[in-house]
Amino acid sequence: MAAPLALTLGEPAGIGPDIALAAWAARQALDLPPFLLIGDPDLLAARARMLGLDVPVAPATPETAAATFPRALPVLATGHPATAAPGQPDAASAPAAKAAIETAVALVRAGRAAAVVTNPIAKSVMYQAGFAFPGHTEFLAELAAGDGAKPQPVMMIWSELVAVVPVTIHIPLAEVPRRLTCELIVETATITARDLAVRFGIARPRLAVCGLNPHAGEGGTLGREDEEIVRPAVETLRGLGLDVRGPLPADTLFHAAARATYDAALGMYHDQVLAPAKALAFDTAVNVTLGLPFVRTSPDHGTAFELAGTGRASPSSLIAALRLAHRLSSRS
Repeated sequence: MAAPLALTLGEPAGIGPDIALAAWAARQALDLPPFLLIGDPDLLAARARMLGLDVPVAPATPETAAATFPRALPVLATGHPATAAPGQPDAASAPAAKAAIETAVALVRAGRAAAVVTNPIAKSVMYQAGFAFPGHTEFLAELAAGDGAKPQPVMMIWSELVAVVPVTIHIPLAEVPRRLTCELIVETATITARDLAVRFGIARPRLAVCGLNPHAGEGGTLGREDEEIVRPAVETLRGLGLDVRGPLPADTLFHAAARATYDAALGMYHDQVLAPAKALAFDTAVNVTLGLPFVRTSPDHGTAFELAGTGRASPSSLIAALRLAHRLSSRS
């Protein structure tokens, strides 16, 4: 049988367990691809009872997951118990979240799983347990490095309506002008174009590059960054043969007619492109990490502690992440 998707538990006190259980419960109606949940089976069984879900949990390996999937949620235990109660994060359960990510990557790199799908983690909780990375993306890049060079990960938020990539990610807004370089824009856009071609099957990806300043700087009157950093990067990318436009005013780039002109929009900072993407497709957007030697997707939301254990958490984004991971890994 085909290798399953490797789905991580995520933050045990968050909605990751809830939406994983809900996704499995809807597997037949939605024709979901088989996935192997990596985490604590006892926590999952207890959460299913709490939510009133008829979801049997069964031990499984990557080799038995597909056969188990029709009758029970296949779970691979990591040996790290997750004891945090819903909505009550506990650093003692952070090793369980970390081990699930490590195991998922190891399975994919060994060819035993098709792709990694990660449930949300709580970075503040992970930091209390000694987690040394800014977030999921950087940790995945470290795990992907192995004995070779560390890949440069690029975060894409993808939906059927729009795909966006922030050039700088989780840094304070005041730091963006200092961190933004022509080289960073070129590297991010090159990785984006390559993965859109290889993973998504777009023969010649069209990229729209936002300016940093309002109105893309108004020819330098509203800041020099767009003329001195962004425009030279776009010219370099065109010289490499890529279909790139910019710098473009971000405030006119996300209506329907504008979105039809590009395959991905690159923003200079996080909220510049993630805010419109989430406004357009909050329940169905997927976080995709480009630049890795394997497929990784994730729901485009956080741990939502206030919803954990209530039965009100929507599995829509996770379902979209599972479907996209299956689609992308099937091309590999």
